[in-house]
Amino acid sequence: METIGVAGAGIGAGLAAIGAGIGIGRLAGSAVEAIARQPEASGDIRGAMILTAAFIEGVALFAVVVCLLAVL
Repeated sequence: METIGVAGAGIGAGLAAIGAGIGIGRLAGSAVEAIARQPEASGDIRGAMILTAAFIEGVALFAVVVCLLAVL
C-alpha cells in the first residue's frame, strides 16, 4: 500500500512540473508575440511576464512540496 502513495506522489509532482513548464512556455510565447505587435510596451509586458512566471513557479513548487509531504 505504501508504494501506491509514493507512486501517486511522484505522478503528482511530475504533473505539477509539466504543467508549470507548459504554462511558462505559453506565457513566454504570448509575451514575445505581444512585444512583436507592440514594441513600445515591451517593458510593461516583460514585467508582467516575469511576475506571472514567478507565480507559476511558486504554485508548482508548492505542489511538489505537498506531494513530497504526502509521502512522508
